[in-house]
Amino acid sequence: MSERTLYDKVWENHKVTELPTGQDQLFIGLHLIHEVTSPQAFGMLEERDLEVAYPELTHATVDHIIPTADQSRPYEEDAAEEMMSELEENVREAGIDFSDPDSGDQGIVHVVGPEQGITQPGKTIVCGDSHTSTHGAFGALAFGIGTSQIRDVLATGTLAFEKQKVRKIEVNGELGDGVEAKDVILEIIRRLGTEGGVGYVYEYAGSAIESLGMEGRMSICNMSIEGGARAGYVNPDETTYEWLEETDYFQANPETFDELKPYWESIRSDDDAEYDDVVTIDADELEPVVTWGTTPGQGVGITEPIPAPEDLPEDKQDTARRAQEHMRVEPGETMDGYEVDVTFLGSCTNARLPDLRRAAEIVEGREVHDDVRALVVPGSQRVQRAAEEEGLKDVFEEAGFEWRNAGCSMCLGMNEDQLEGDEACASSSNRNFVGRQGSKDGRTVLMNPQMVAAAALEGEVTDVRDLKEVTTA
Repeated sequence: MSERTLYDKVWENHKVTELPTGQDQLFIGLHLIHEVTSPQAFGMLEERDLEVAYPELTHATVDHIIPTADQSRPYEEDAAEEMMSELEENVREAGIDFSDPDSGDQGIVHVVGPEQGITQPGKTIVCGDSHTSTHGAFGALAFGIGTSQIRDVLATGTLAFEKQKVRKIEVNGELGDGVEAKDVILEIIRRLGTEGGVGYVYEYAGSAIESLGMEGRMSICNMSIEGGARAGYVNPDETTYEWLEETDYFQANPETFDELKPYWESIRSDDDAEYDDVVTIDADELEPVVTWGTTPGQGVGITEPIPAPEDLPEDKQDTARRAQEHMRVEPGETMDGYEVDVTFLGSCTNARLPDLRRAAEIVEGREVHDDVRALVVPGSQRVQRAAEEEGLKDVFEEAGFEWRNAGCSMCLGMNEDQLEGDEACASSSNRNFVGRQGSKDGRTVLMNPQMVAAAALEGEVTDVRDLKEVTTA
């Protein structure tokens, strides 16, 4: 087993006891909740006449079902209004901080935590959402949990976990034009598979990872779960500290920053740390990656041919055939030129300010294709305000994009933002499962934000490098 990694250190720092099951009971440093997975858990507490043990370590927002077009109350969808009302009542009674729409801080839970500074290195972080691994970008151990576990952490501030192995993924070199963090994680999942990380957490390292800003690191950690890993993280460094120092939490508590920084430095993986596995990737060889199938692991470089099912491992051949039939693609072809009806720029993977900036650079002075419905959904109200102040909203709207309010939106289609019929969507989100974006016949192609912008303009999947000189993320 691994030794002296960040994972080992943070685990031991939060270990309460070893349980008879062989699991370890860990203290949870931050519990993030939202409107979809928390109501049942609060109901379980009420049935047992229990209170929230650590409301000060809990933070709520609303993201999954909130409308992004008209957010006036009551919401048009009865289910959305009911979930929102329950969350409001639960957080009020428990005394939990709530980034609600009226606060100006509402947004996707995995955007809100980092931008407010409550996501910090060395913490254990949980949320009833599979993409909680996002917070690992800050050197935290962050796990998605289920409803019964939400109940347990609300009631006790602890959870039982089995310790995982640690795989170090070194990405060295430089990302080229049009290649972003999203392409790095899509490439990792393509190589290792959607189940390759089962039993592991991923430590992302190497010069290409270290050169990324926090937003890019979050994109990579966000999709760790798509590769089967329990979590993913990056060791904290000066890039991490510079981000944190500018957040609300540490602006209000500068002395706390100075007190915590030595701890953050101490939890970094040691130079002689031992790993259970090491994988290396050459960033210089990467190009924009897009998916051709119905899992994030079915990806290909934009200039590379779609594989023939018979050329894949035997256990992946049937899945590939079904995926290619659903997506209407043929082996030997490239995804360049694949026609799209909708483009979606958003999600907890790619809806932060730098994502919108890079896409806007491609869009500026151009127009959305006549046959494309293009949406931009900022990851939070703060991102939305900043983008509007910079003029990004104007750039997108002048090109023909719809500019929406913050929320999860078309990433999972729990609100009105959904595909219709067999529409094909170029998406900056994290999952391309059948039915994920609201229609069982819909087709989703995952790609980076610049590639989404290019697809919106051209009406088809397009190598963004052919449009203009672009910058890396």
